[in-house]
Amino acid sequence: MGESAEALHLLVSGRVQGVGFRYLSREAALDAGLSGWVRNLYDGRVEILAEGEPAQLERLESWLRGPSAPGRVDHVVRRVEPVQGLEGFGIRPTASA
Repeated sequence: MGESAEALHLLVSGRVQGVGFRYLSREAALDAGLSGWVRNLYDGRVEILAEGEPAQLERLESWLRGPSAPGRVDHVVRRVEPVQGLEGFGIRPTASA
């Protein structure tokens, strides 16, 4: 990752569980060249932590809000965080309450 790398923490709500959202989000993130992870949350949302260059992160966000994302995305909460230097992009187990 370059000096301009950023990390985004995204909380995605809508009909995003049980529709392949995590798997396709992972593919979209890898296609954009991002590192990080995705997981379901106990409350029905999906959580994504993605690291990369701003243009790569924008590509993932555009996918999330676009017609290619499975299910239905109603809302995305976006927060910039410190870069952790993650490698690869994984699917984590569901977070508990």
